[in-house]
Amino acid sequence: MINIGLCSYSYHTKQFYSLHKDGLTDYLFRLQTEGNALIVVKGQTYSIEKGDLLLLKPGQHYELKIEEGQNSGDYHLFCRGEWIDNWWDRSNKPSVSRLELDEKILAIWRHLIIEGRRPPSEEHKELKDYLMKVMCLSLERAVNETASSFSRPYVVTQMMRYIEEHALTSFKIEDVAQQVGLSVSRSVHLFKSNVKKTMIEYAQEIRLSAAIDQMKYTSMTLEKIAENCGFGSYAYFHKTFKKKFKISPGVYRQNE
Repeated sequence: MINIGLCSYSYHTKQFYSLHKDGLTDYLFRLQTEGNALIVVKGQTYSIEKGDLLLLKPGQHYELKIEEGQNSGDYHLFCRGEWIDNWWDRSNKPSVSRLELDEKILAIWRHLIIEGRRPPSEEHKELKDYLMKVMCLSLERAVNETASSFSRPYVVTQMMRYIEEHALTSFKIEDVAQQVGLSVSRSVHLFKSNVKKTMIEYAQEIRLSAAIDQMKYTSMTLEKIAENCGFGSYAYFHKTFKKKFKISPGVYRQNE
């Protein structure tokens, strides 16, 4: 199990100073969500801004400085455990990373805070353990996607994430372009050149995957599944499915 210590949100409007002189005793996760702060890690000073993620391991020197009149808001938590040790060691963890603030990650953090407030008799340690693992994996992916060494431009990743979230609805290419602040033609070109498929092809893969799950695990009609998965009509779903899998949805369902 992962041992989660202090897990909270702080907002400072007055001068604040925190020092771990002898080094941290636990792993520290800190995400700046508002304002600015100064962080000193291993003698190096960082000016932390909105979207900056701090990941530190036990033993590292850590100072937090917030000047008078400088507002600063952040989520933070301390944790330890064998799973965290293994997760930390499997890849490089920069002390400070920049990422796009993701409401899904913040929601997990808030959930952990609420769970930590429950009295011991109501505590669900297994749930907190899984939430922390989801937090680590989500942060790791977010850091990798925004790193300069990532294999595709971050704007393409933003488009992919938007499509993944809206594939089961009737989104338009214009919606994707507007989301990332690019023209339709530029968005289409960037996406195809980096993902090697069109936005619609990418969305269709997601829709087909969702449709297969619903065929396997629900008793809904194929017409309803086509509607649920963003195909608009059963005829279009049938055509797309057969082109991909060489059999009709009905035959596929019978064979499962």
